[in-house]
Amino acid sequence: MKPLKPEQLRRMTMAELQKELYNMRMELYRLRVQKTIGQLKDTDSMRQLKRNIARVLTVINEKRRETEQSR
Repeated sequence: MKPLKPEQLRRMTMAELQKELYNMRMELYRLRVQKTIGQLKDTDSMRQLKRNIARVLTVINEKRRETEQSR
C-alpha cells in the first residue's frame, strides 16, 4: 500500500472519506488476521495502512472543524 497524499484526500467529500476509512479498517482487520495465522509476509503494509488511516481521520477532522466554524 502506498501513502495517500493529503491533497488527494482533501478533494474528497465526507462520504467518500468515510467509505475510504471503512475500507481501510476492513483491510487492516484482514491483515491482522493474516499476521495472527502466520500468512502475512509484508508486515510493513500494516504500518503503512495505519498511517493512511490516520491521514484520513485528520482530513475528516479538518473538514468537521471547517463546517463548525462556518456556522
